[in-house]
Amino acid sequence: MIYRGRYAPSPTGPLHLGNARTALLAWLDARAHDGKLVMRVEDIDTPRVVKGAEEEQLSDLRWLGLDWDEGPDVGGPHGPYRQSNRYERYEAALSTLRGMGRLFPCVCSRKDLQRLASAPHVGEEGPAYPGTCRDRFSSDEEARAAAGRAPALRFRVTSGKASFDDRVLGSIAQDVERDVGDFVLRRADGLYAYQLAVVVDDGEMGITHVVRADDLATSTPRQVMLLRTLGHAVPSYAHVPLLNGPDAARLQKREPRHTLRGLRDAGIKPESVVGWLAHSIGLVETTTPVRPSELVRDFRLGPLVSRPRWDLFPVT
Repeated sequence: MIYRGRYAPSPTGPLHLGNARTALLAWLDARAHDGKLVMRVEDIDTPRVVKGAEEEQLSDLRWLGLDWDEGPDVGGPHGPYRQSNRYERYEAALSTLRGMGRLFPCVCSRKDLQRLASAPHVGEEGPAYPGTCRDRFSSDEEARAAAGRAPALRFRVTSGKASFDDRVLGSIAQDVERDVGDFVLRRADGLYAYQLAVVVDDGEMGITHVVRADDLATSTPRQVMLLRTLGHAVPSYAHVPLLNGPDAARLQKREPRHTLRGLRDAGIKPESVVGWLAHSIGLVETTTPVRPSELVRDFRLGPLVSRPRWDLFPVT
């Protein structure tokens, strides 16, 4: 099997060090396997897209010493590589699911679901969907007429656990029906949901390996279920630790010393950033400056622990 990995940033602002560390690990994993790395721009949430952010992010990743084999700036056989140019593919997937009886319209608001749900809060997305609209309408038009607004489209999940073996976290299984319920694939405002876009993109681009932050691990069982329903192969997943700031809080793109652009503008050498990032995740014993290419030979992705030494960070 030819290794095909990907890094998929969202152009909502500058890349912070946590984004950069995940990108470094994805790049190292692809290069250590003599594989291909795809750069995909996940700009599906158009209201949050920042003008010029895509160009800045790609420039900063190249400054760091990373490259890719396919992407919006280099082309490739599996494009387009921007989600905003892939709407026809997402709509085709919805049509396929509709034909399988796995899609239904839902007119529940967030407030409705909070009031109706009997299950406790699950994760960051609220309570599990209670199935209110699962068999309520015979068509999208009927749902629209009943609510006076466009419905969302939900994926009808099946019973049983969706499972996968994560190269970092180990075996993970989830009863999606119980813990999440039928989940949204197209929002009421017409925007395609992340869960749909990432599954269609990974499947159609032939992605075999996914390296991404572990805050997305809870989404993966849903994606596994959807991939299998659409007939796509399930990639090998590796969810790597988030990088938190010196106060243990999540990094902020508004803090220049925590972003690649801010460090670059401050005159910090990219090798210093790479050396610190590699040390923060245990790839090397010191924060000595190093180029990404120098890390490939000894790279092995397994259990990882994030232990950043902010006292040794290039900028205080």
